[in-house]
Amino acid sequence: MAALRQFLAPDFVSDAARLLLDHPGRVLIVTGFYIQRAGAAETDGPPGAAALGAALGSLGWEVSYVTDRFSTRVVEAVVGDGLVIEFPVADDAASEAFARDLIARQQPSAIVAIERPGLLRDGTYRNFAGVEFTEFNAKTDYLFGAHAASVGIGDGGNEIGMGNLRDAIAATKGLPAGPCITTTDRLIIASCSNWGAYGLVTALSRMTGRNLLPSVERGYEWVQRAVEAGAVEGLTGEAKDWVDGRSPVQDAVCLRDLHDLLRREGLSPGTR
Repeated sequence: MAALRQFLAPDFVSDAARLLLDHPGRVLIVTGFYIQRAGAAETDGPPGAAALGAALGSLGWEVSYVTDRFSTRVVEAVVGDGLVIEFPVADDAASEAFARDLIARQQPSAIVAIERPGLLRDGTYRNFAGVEFTEFNAKTDYLFGAHAASVGIGDGGNEIGMGNLRDAIAATKGLPAGPCITTTDRLIIASCSNWGAYGLVTALSRMTGRNLLPSVERGYEWVQRAVEAGAVEGLTGEAKDWVDGRSPVQDAVCLRDLHDLLRREGLSPGTR
């Protein structure tokens, strides 16, 4: 992801936060990435979705989460009482129709994807290694083509929103030659998509004058809930409380540093 940093604006995270604050009301947060070799959703994505949902909820927004049947149980376990909408795994026509109907019913003011697989140019979904898993993924991309205020958060090149940088991704050694083509109005890249979501919450905190970040303990609790519901660590496919190759101690570095940043700016952590 460091190689892609040069292609984004200097304030790309704050820019995404500003877009959300300019479109208050109701948000759909789309997440859930299926790890085919493990037959389960991964631990990256749902915790970040819960963090963003909790932050926007505390600002008075209505929040709903969208995923598919392969990730529903994990997302429900992480977001608790939050409304989880199951997007069907279907063909293009049915998926587009469901997306239009969902937007008509929910009337979201904004849509955010966090570690959600995105369509490739050939109409398939593939993991970072290029292995196809189309039959295990709903075409939630259609939600983003039908909405004018959207944010994508990704960490590899094959997630919704990475279409914004598809040419740069295809030309970067070590990234997918066939990246996602689905675009969003704003894109956040990160070493881990949960971390990108935490960065977005930090930007929202600075703009609203409130520390909206979850505690380090709450972040780890969300990962634990995900694993208990069947999630796996994405790089190994193992059922353990790691995220993208990072142990709980390593994973906690991001939230701890972001809290330190806000504390230096006079925004003390709450009880979240």
